[in-house]
Amino acid sequence: MANEMDNKVEFELVAPEKILLAEPVEMVVVPGEDGDFGVLAGHSHLISNIRPGVIHIFADAEVQTRIFVAGGFAEVTPERCVVLAEDAIAVEDIDVSAVESEIGDLNDDLQDATDDDARIVVEAKLKIAHAKVQASELQLYQ
Repeated sequence: MANEMDNKVEFELVAPEKILLAEPVEMVVVPGEDGDFGVLAGHSHLISNIRPGVIHIFADAEVQTRIFVAGGFAEVTPERCVVLAEDAIAVEDIDVSAVESEIGDLNDDLQDATDDDARIVVEAKLKIAHAKVQASELQLYQ
């Protein structure tokens, strides 16, 4: 009889402050830099940059948890998937009105930017803020 763990992959989500999640999961879908990728037990070795987006964690063939990540990278082996995130928040905890206010402020900052370096920093923050709003509205993989 096959062990239930044979069908699971150990998933770890690590933010700068702490380990946010460490548990066996059926499948996890990660927002890779070149597109979303799903990880099941036995996955090939992979290292990928992570774009701002949502990690979907599956149990019983359904999404059980959705976590927004601001970026980072993932390492996948046949037994585990580790995501080192720049920042992470449960999708249901995103305050859309606060993020939309932040977008307005960042747009002002972008217009006030006096050099390319300042502009690049503000554009990166804008990209993350827009991805948060999209994450709160979009229900992929349901």
